[in-house]
Amino acid sequence: MKTLTENLSQYADYHQDARNIATHFVGVPMIVLAVVILLSRPVFMLGGWALTPAILVMLPVLVYYLRMDLRFGAVMVALFAVCAWVAAQTVACSTSAWLAWGVGLFGVGWAIQFIGHYCEGRKPAFVDDVIGLLIGPLFIVAEAAFGLGLRLEVRQAMRLGSASANPLPSHTPTVV
Repeated sequence: MKTLTENLSQYADYHQDARNIATHFVGVPMIVLAVVILLSRPVFMLGGWALTPAILVMLPVLVYYLRMDLRFGAVMVALFAVCAWVAAQTVACSTSAWLAWGVGLFGVGWAIQFIGHYCEGRKPAFVDDVIGLLIGPLFIVAEAAFGLGLRLEVRQAMRLGSASANPLPSHTPTVV
């Protein structure tokens, strides 16, 4: 398993343009929420507990985040809990409303992502490594923390990791 720094450094190599990062602050949460909403049906009752496909997917993903880094993992747990709560409210709606919210957020979120990568001039990270789909939300949390002056040691380690992994200047976009 790659370390937090290795994962974030690799992901950051695909996200150097400020416009691309900005689109990720909007698109990634929309996509995550959409996936949780869409996986929140059907609901199975198990001894008084509501069990959904979303929970079955979220649990190992959250364990993955927590194993990489307890502090960022705890933030991810809190954010996924909010997504699960929103999804539970959406599931209570009609099937057409549930689908409209899930599919709508998913489609708009990906459109925003691709606009950002168009600005970047580089394909999304998950094209080269599917784990990028899990690292995207963590990257947004990390970037938010850095913006608040938190976890700057991780940011510094990312810069060192990115520089050694990519001999080209990190601000030079690659056009495919």
